Amino acid sequence: MTRVRTEHEEQREFVSWFRQTYRPVRIFAIPNGEQRAKTTGMRLKVEGVVAGVPDLFIPAWNVWVEMKRTKGGVVSAVQDDWHQYLRSIGQTVIIAYGSADAKEQIKGLDPHAA
Repeated sequence: MTRVRTEHEEQREFVSWFRQTYRPVRIFAIPNGEQRAKTTGMRLKVEGVVAGVPDLFIPAWNVWVEMKRTKGGVVSAVQDDWHQYLRSIGQTVIIAYGSADAKEQIKGLDPHAA
């Protein structure tokens, strides 16, 4: 039986590929998803961390990336709400089930692709 890689592993592989493939284009993570101590969670919340925001952002392309595992990854209601909001203000949101899916979707969005 093949082990399903974690969302962290999928995201790490995708970010590494993106940075090598699109060197001048910046991508960064939104640190919303980890389990934290209650005091840390409260501190981050008052600093502006909000549940449901997609995992990654590519500012030059106005693209948000929601990473999920290849199997078992589910978009929550609060994530879907954020996705709808971002799309309503003209942003692009992709939901990627694994790094391979993320790479394919990003290639399709590359503004410099032939």
